[in-house]
Amino acid sequence: MFRSLRIRNYRLFFLGQVVSNTGTWMQRIAQDWLVLSLTGSSTAVGITTALQFLPMLLFGLYGGVLVDRLPKRPTLLVTQSSMAVTGLALAALTLSGHVHVWHVYVAAFAVGLATVVDNPARQSFVSEMVGKDQLQNAVSLNSANFQSARLIGPALAGVMITGVGTGWAFLLNGVSFIAPLTSLLLMRARELHVVERAPRGKGQLREGLRYVAGRPDLLWPIVLVGFIGTFGFNFPVWLSAYADDVFHAGAGAYSLFNTLIAVGSLVGALLAARRGTARQRVLIAAAAAFGTLEIVAALAPSYWLFALLMAPIGIFGLTVNVTANTTVQMATDPAMRGRVMALFMMVFMGGTPLGAPVVGWVTDTYGPRVGFALGGAISAAAAVTVGLVLARAGGLRLTVGWHHGHPRVRFVPKERGPLTTVSSAA
Repeated sequence: MFRSLRIRNYRLFFLGQVVSNTGTWMQRIAQDWLVLSLTGSSTAVGITTALQFLPMLLFGLYGGVLVDRLPKRPTLLVTQSSMAVTGLALAALTLSGHVHVWHVYVAAFAVGLATVVDNPARQSFVSEMVGKDQLQNAVSLNSANFQSARLIGPALAGVMITGVGTGWAFLLNGVSFIAPLTSLLLMRARELHVVERAPRGKGQLREGLRYVAGRPDLLWPIVLVGFIGTFGFNFPVWLSAYADDVFHAGAGAYSLFNTLIAVGSLVGALLAARRGTARQRVLIAAAAAFGTLEIVAALAPSYWLFALLMAPIGIFGLTVNVTANTTVQMATDPAMRGRVMALFMMVFMGGTPLGAPVVGWVTDTYGPRVGFALGGAISAAAAVTVGLVLARAGGLRLTVGWHHGHPRVRFVPKERGPLTTVSSAA
């Protein structure tokens, strides 16, 4: 499960990210709370979130072009340093009592700009540290790292905001970047896997898009992640509505639902780390299970049944993310990896804020159960559709049969006979 940590460079990277991710989650909570305190407006909090995601939507693909041209480690030193400066600037303004809401808006947008380059650089740098054989394990451990911070960071932020104020949470986040910067500086360059960088040239953005469009094994997993990110990951909309309007249980229930999803996501990341390879059939099955479980949860009659379903939803949602990420990275030419991963992250991260207003309108108009069920139905339908498209592109066909008394649905090569197909084991 933890075999990638045997590699010194990746071990340093992982430890640095543990500290930094915790600080990042602290800043997210402190940032939203500060905006709410300054304005009393939930709309202002939404604007802050939108400003942080907007650069990825506008410039994400250009960030991928830059990442393919630049050496990854120096690039990460610059992006991580810029995010540290942003945290320290917010800390100084808040602790001195001079902070205004527009300062937070500017800081959120600045972090979003840094993320445009930082995200694809970090994603593609993993393969340079561990190589192709350990890629899935390392990507899975990165996700486990992030989900662990998601459990710890908000709790620490709550303690600090209550005890000493939001400014100290910003300060701690700024200081936390010392860990990843130190880890990058301590890496041994000779132990990195050499990747040829793309030369400067015209039309590299279009070249990247054509590359993905001509590769069904890249295009359709990205399409699937886009649908799930846009319609299936709107948990803040649904869970707050369930806690308030369906179960009338208040903020404590909302916190519990989110915690259980985070726990499930952490378990999903660790399970993914145990698998040796990323398979498209695992991606399709996990996406279908994720959508189906959302439909089941939408119809759950009791509070505790709904809460218990959050953990497996987290497991399968994280499995989709990790498997798609690894599948795309392993199938991509290293010289194109920055552009492809930038497109992947833009579709996945950018889809949620685009889909949230639509999902929110459905939830407000027809109720939380309809909104949640619709998100699950779209996710499951996208999984089935993409699975069929990939099967057709790979010369496979769908078969249904029985194995040891259980129904079995499989994709098999078209040239195989139906009798052999039905009786064969997976």
